[in-house]
Amino acid sequence: MILRLPKAVIILSLVSLLNDAASEMITPLLPLFLTAIMGTGPTVVGLVEGVAEATASLLKLVSGRLADRGWRHKPLVLAGYTLSNGARPLIGLATSWPWVLGLRFADRIGKGIRTAPRDAIIAHSTSPHLLGRAFGLHRALDNAGAIIGPLVAFWLLQQNVPMQHIFLWSILPGLGVLSLLALGLDEVPPPPSHPLPPLRWRVLPPSLQGLILASGGLALASAPEVFLILWATERGMEIAWTPLLWAAASAVKTLIALMGGELSDKLGRLPILLLGWSGRIGVLIALALAEDGALLTWGLFLGYSAALAFTEGPERALVGDMAEKRLKATVFGLYHMTVGLAALPGAVLFGFLWENWSSTMAFMTAAAITTLSALTLIVMASRSR
Repeated sequence: MILRLPKAVIILSLVSLLNDAASEMITPLLPLFLTAIMGTGPTVVGLVEGVAEATASLLKLVSGRLADRGWRHKPLVLAGYTLSNGARPLIGLATSWPWVLGLRFADRIGKGIRTAPRDAIIAHSTSPHLLGRAFGLHRALDNAGAIIGPLVAFWLLQQNVPMQHIFLWSILPGLGVLSLLALGLDEVPPPPSHPLPPLRWRVLPPSLQGLILASGGLALASAPEVFLILWATERGMEIAWTPLLWAAASAVKTLIALMGGELSDKLGRLPILLLGWSGRIGVLIALALAEDGALLTWGLFLGYSAALAFTEGPERALVGDMAEKRLKATVFGLYHMTVGLAALPGAVLFGFLWENWSSTMAFMTAAAITTLSALTLIVMASRSR
């Protein structure tokens, strides 16, 4: 089945595998680095993660618009990955949390530059009836890289390598990312030969408006997975085991992301989205009410990861289905920008509720906002029909 997909999809999926291997060597360690070594609290963890996503989000719309205006897609993608893989290892040299914040910001600027043109390449290159599979494969290999990275970090921790040095080692898979892009990715699609119409919210189909608004609501409601690491360690899990838990979660995501994309091709995007979002609500409530216990901790962490991964491919495939061909990169940019901008207040709110009330309050609030977001998509999709 994978061999039926275009070369560009496979190359970009392999790039995501290597990039996530580099990124996820440090991501599960970052909240512990900030709290245990630098002495910060959950609010700072939420601020760093929220700013890392949200402040670069405008670039996702800008880069998508530039791609649709005729800027070549490959240089935009290559520039974004270069910036991320240059900034990320330097976190190991940071001496205070504002330096970590700045480097995470640079890393996410790179993500902002590359994301919309990359998704547009996938959408332009793939037949509509295979789009769920294409995005499912991309998300699956992205999550497979997130298995490799934490396992490498776990092994290095077992060898008594300092946490800061693990950040520096992440440069190695990053070099593989840049080599694969430079040598393996062809330039697609050709630049358009006509001027683009202005992007106006009111001319988008109601179902697309609903998807973008609902996805933004889910980003606002999402419990950042770095907080689940803190939640697990509060229940007695040793720090050295956190990369292994992160890797297990990524293994679940790899399987579930491909399954969700395939099912959306066969059963429809909207039913799969609503099924996945309903599962996420259930897991958030379970996280809020969970008792201590190693087996339950692992089960809920993996369950939340599965709920996130199940809708990743269908969401992007639905954007690709509904976006006008000449505006695909722009609409992908709008989608990613909305999700990213909602991530900052969402992460800060989650950390604030956790620090000033309890983790139970934070998870229950996330479940309530997720429910409202799912209802938004149902109402807007009904208007479209």
